[in-house]
Amino acid sequence: MSNQENLSPQNDETPEQIRVRAEKRLRMLEAGVNPYPVQLPITTSIAQVRKDFANLEAGDETETLAGLAGRVVFLRNTGKLCFVTLQDGAGQRLQAMLSAAEVGLESLQEFKANVDLGDHLYVYGRVICSRRGELSIMARPGEAGSGAGTYEVAPAWALASKSVRPLPKTYTAEDGTEVALSEEQRVRRRELDMIMRPAARDMVRTRSKIVRSLRQWFDEHDFIEVETPMLQNIHGGAAARPFTTHMNAYDTELYLRIAPELFLKRCLIGGIENVFEINRNFRNEGADSSHSPEFTMLEAYQAYGTYDTIAQLTQDIIQNAAIAATGSTVVTLPDGTEYDLGGEWDQIGLYESLSEALGQEVTPETPRETLEKIADEHDVEIEDYYVNGKIVETIWEELVGDKLYRPTFVRDFPVDTSPLVKAHRSQPGKVEKWDLIVRGFELATGYSELNDPVVQRERFEQQSLDAANGDPEAMEVDEEFLQAMEQGMPPAGGMGMGIDRLIMAITGQGIRETITFPLVKRL
Repeated sequence: MSNQENLSPQNDETPEQIRVRAEKRLRMLEAGVNPYPVQLPITTSIAQVRKDFANLEAGDETETLAGLAGRVVFLRNTGKLCFVTLQDGAGQRLQAMLSAAEVGLESLQEFKANVDLGDHLYVYGRVICSRRGELSIMARPGEAGSGAGTYEVAPAWALASKSVRPLPKTYTAEDGTEVALSEEQRVRRRELDMIMRPAARDMVRTRSKIVRSLRQWFDEHDFIEVETPMLQNIHGGAAARPFTTHMNAYDTELYLRIAPELFLKRCLIGGIENVFEINRNFRNEGADSSHSPEFTMLEAYQAYGTYDTIAQLTQDIIQNAAIAATGSTVVTLPDGTEYDLGGEWDQIGLYESLSEALGQEVTPETPRETLEKIADEHDVEIEDYYVNGKIVETIWEELVGDKLYRPTFVRDFPVDTSPLVKAHRSQPGKVEKWDLIVRGFELATGYSELNDPVVQRERFEQQSLDAANGDPEAMEVDEEFLQAMEQGMPPAGGMGMGIDRLIMAITGQGIRETITFPLVKRL
């Protein structure tokens, strides 16, 4: 089988370009030139040259020699002088100039014959500023200096990696911007998206800043980070449909976790009184602009805290993350509008806000028949297996939740939808739980955690009855967790927040943009 035949199959419209580039690769190998060298005599970076020589003016030349590399994003071969623009991973660019007088006619001809857009290219030479004012490297061979590896003399240029597949062509969108990939292509080929679109690279860096800020905040406030199992015998900790898998070694069915909550509470019981985890969750549900079946979750638990203290914690870490990512709690959305995450956030009651929207009072004692009538009057779809609290929450989401714009803590949920939450200290039928709503979507949730093992068993048993009644999201009775709780769990406040949704809140982007490699259906 030839080298060309070994190339991966492609569905694009450039098979001829791939064939030509593959032939260049083969030709270089046959000539004893490795288009994928292990090491190159790099002495600096594009960013460092731009920083050190920012004051050079048009026509200035220096005797400073530099060896650097980047991806070829522009190429112009004209006679005995070639121009190439190299781009580093952060998007900074630098021009390189290759002339027959400096590199030799044979080397220049090889450059023209072998180098294409998209290649990773090494150049070595003097730092200058072209007559048009472009900071450049005037390529020339020379002493390699430190880091030369096997090179005795630094080559004027060398391929660092031959790109056998060409970069996509750009086209002008209706708004006048240059576009290379459709939204679907950008998600499926994120590496191309990052090459072609600075915003895609910026999103990866923004995500890193946000996650780093969370870990730093928790570390500074004496929280311990732990890792809990991804594979679980019993799914619990949230109301969601799980993914299942089979473990050959134990010949048993397992679940991919939907939440780490029950294991983190076992840490509380064990004496890790301030604990958090940032890791993946998996829920076998729909995918849309705010949901992904695989996502990153933060959960944190604070011994002797309440849903009030954990709300303050949540506000603090989100505002801190916004500052880390953007420099301010006032963030700019894609349409140019500003959104303020600063200050003290609004707080409303779930039942009270629903009653106001309906113009009639709804309480935990409102009969099911009345709730079903309200749902029908407002075209809200409900399932037969919904408990009363689920009907209330579903109506609330349609009439109130989707319309909340400012950051808002929605407090005091129905007891029958919150099996892991402590009963409200003064309002029967409710629990001490809040959901944080930002621009109409749920960003986080927090509880005063249930720590009475007898009540917890009763709640789990009711969940089993709900499952038997058709609820696919109901939890199972977790005997190991109940035994742990019987050892004595301190009172605590706990919270959970999707990292992807946090980035949505700060950047205004959809969830598939915030996840570097989102799960998509195979073509």
